[in-house]
Amino acid sequence: MEPTMKALQFSATGDLAALHVVDLPTPVPGAGQVLVRIKAAGLNPSDVKNVLGRFPYTTLPRVPGRDFAGVVEQGPAQLLGQEVWGTGKELGFFADGSHAQYVVLSAQGVARKPRHLSFAQAASLGVPYTTAWDALERSGVARDTRLLVIGGGAVASAALALAKVRGARVLAAARRVEQVQALEAQGYPTLHLQQPETLAAQVAEVYAGGAEVIFDTTGFWLPASVPALATFGRIAIIAAPVDGHVQLPALALYRKGGSVVGINSLLYGVEACAAMLEQFGRYFDEGLLPLPEGLVESPLERGLERYAEVNQGRGEKIILIP
Repeated sequence: MEPTMKALQFSATGDLAALHVVDLPTPVPGAGQVLVRIKAAGLNPSDVKNVLGRFPYTTLPRVPGRDFAGVVEQGPAQLLGQEVWGTGKELGFFADGSHAQYVVLSAQGVARKPRHLSFAQAASLGVPYTTAWDALERSGVARDTRLLVIGGGAVASAALALAKVRGARVLAAARRVEQVQALEAQGYPTLHLQQPETLAAQVAEVYAGGAEVIFDTTGFWLPASVPALATFGRIAIIAAPVDGHVQLPALALYRKGGSVVGINSLLYGVEACAAMLEQFGRYFDEGLLPLPEGLVESPLERGLERYAEVNQGRGEKIILIP
């Protein structure tokens, strides 16, 4: 009898009813790979969209899930028994992902888990933190950069925390009162967003000359961000309205020498993501980044219910525990 494992798997897309709890052969690592026993796996909105068929390159049948934390059971000697975490574009899309008891991936695709993070905490951070890190890197956020982060979700919170470590000046902005209060409670000066046409005036009250970088995590504030931007400023975006289109005030953008930076976490494989996790993971152990709170841990076997809840807009971060 070959060893088996429990996993979530879908063989068709378009409906969450295609997702099932199944028994699969435990994967066997090849040369240069590791077998990781999953201790915790994050559930991201992109995992739900994957089952719903939003990613044309997903191959079937497939075990979904990008983010994980666990222990290396097979692979190179120096990694055996190590507590690791990881994420990346292959997992759940064209290689089996983390919503299972085990995952196989490149030995260079795992990073050592920060000691100060539990497995569940580490599993909650992969996609939001690598997305935020990439946005800050590619839009040039450094010491004293005047940064505005729009939105109240996980990526926005990660960007604010990472920017603070870099020594940037940070300003948050959110639409809902409870988001504003939550961001202020985390210690960030926060704008309460009103009408798009008033954003520039709101930003100018805090940053004379405008924001050098605006990271819009919502997809709705790109046109309004242009007047709020400093000369040679950058606007980073990770989302768009449902039809994918937005009216961009191009004249105002190029007169300012401004640029728009598209941020897509699915451009990075597990090895590139592991390199990012290594870079900022140490900040958790150094006490420079906040430890995740309010996670909802759920048995993997109840994953179908959890997927449905995320699809219906449940806000808390769900962690699947095999």
